[in-house]
Amino acid sequence: MPRTSQPGRSVSARLFDVLFAFRPGRSRLTLADLTRETGLPHATVRRLALELVAAGALDRAPDGSFSVGLRLWQLGTLAPLSVPLRTIALPFMDDLHTALRQHVQLAVLEGTEAVLVERLSAGSAVDVVSKIGGRLPLHCSGVGKVLLAHAGPELMEQVIARGLQAYTDRTVTAPARLRALLAECRETGVAVVRQERTPGVESVATRVINADGEVVAALSVVVGAGSVDLRTVRPAVIASGLAVSRRLGWRPSAGVR
Repeated sequence: MPRTSQPGRSVSARLFDVLFAFRPGRSRLTLADLTRETGLPHATVRRLALELVAAGALDRAPDGSFSVGLRLWQLGTLAPLSVPLRTIALPFMDDLHTALRQHVQLAVLEGTEAVLVERLSAGSAVDVVSKIGGRLPLHCSGVGKVLLAHAGPELMEQVIARGLQAYTDRTVTAPARLRALLAECRETGVAVVRQERTPGVESVATRVINADGEVVAALSVVVGAGSVDLRTVRPAVIASGLAVSRRLGWRPSAGVR
């Protein structure tokens, strides 16, 4: 049963259902799409969607489809985690990108996934499936492993209990092996992933720490397998992560939680 058919749901809750139907890969939706995604009656979806268009939260194309409006996008940029973090991290990400001419990514933890909040790409870099706003699994992506390693044992066990999906023949699917890798990541602050999420793609990721010693993000460089010696990339990635952390107020005396 769709959650929106439950009795007692307010108008605002239904408006949020319509808005949250939009997500990476589903950025333009028709009324039929919105009706299917929300479980609301077609007439209700049409009324709510048009109200959101009038408010500037959604845009309506000539073909009748809907997309996120400029005013809603502007509101989203005020999110307290992503905006200062992105603003602070971008200069250091740009330096990495300029020096290496490879993909540079910044991700945060959301639930049981890593969400990319920024990415700089090079036309000659390896093809990757990730994009800004996209989600990556925690157990087999560089940024995901960094975030999972520092998120605490409860989340780690939750991820393991849900099953470690094998995306390639190199994905680590043995719980004991994953626990060992995450323990190493907690010690070093670095995760190296070799073709675990996507064939032909490797990455080096490191942590970003706030003033309280909490790991709030992960920064990574993504390269084509064999195109770059990851040992040469690692120091630059670590230095960039530490630089962003210091700009967030972290000092070595705060440690890492």
